[in-house]
Amino acid sequence: MTTSDHEHHHEPTDATTDPAEYWEERYSGAEPVWSGRVNTQLAALTADLPPGRALDLGCGEGADALWLAERGWQTTGVDIADTALHRAARAAAERGLDPELVRWVRADLATWTPDGRYDLVTASFLQSPLDFPRTEVLRRAAGAVAPGGHLLLVSHAAPPPWAKGLDPSTHHFVTPEQEVAGLDLDEQDFAVVVAEERTRPATGPDGEQAELTDTVVLLRRR
Repeated sequence: MTTSDHEHHHEPTDATTDPAEYWEERYSGAEPVWSGRVNTQLAALTADLPPGRALDLGCGEGADALWLAERGWQTTGVDIADTALHRAARAAAERGLDPELVRWVRADLATWTPDGRYDLVTASFLQSPLDFPRTEVLRRAAGAVAPGGHLLLVSHAAPPPWAKGLDPSTHHFVTPEQEVAGLDLDEQDFAVVVAEERTRPATGPDGEQAELTDTVVLLRRR
């Protein structure tokens, strides 16, 4: 459940599908699922933050976590899919990253609780066609943000133009206002730094070019 500039279309699925099996199946091909490039919005919004401890929820094949680690963040990437994490670990080794700087945790975010406090907690496109307690997961994640640290959420604001026949009961799109309201965090505790829609160029499955719209929310813990 991570990001790329090359967007894939999820097949319709039954909400009772086992999440581990579903995501393992998504990563079962020989080729990577994602582009390996860092999420555009994450790169822009974290470039000037002083490196500390970072947590990437639904890290997939690790593009965001690796980008952060290369910039000195001590990064933990969490995902449910073994295959995705093996690819992430291989990419970290190929890039010569210090094993002390990046670690991978296989866990179901629906039930996992972050260990300790982080200066940056990020979730990019943490949107599942399965039954998934997203708001609960993000509220738990907010609880893991250290004082002065940030929570960065990037999500699809609308479907890409090449995604046809999406089922609204399984494909949810969220506005910045809905994201902030859904988190329902104490304003005395969290300040909203960014809550807006941002566009980025993307390439579709058949090479078509489009501008996609993301919901971007950055909160800072006081």
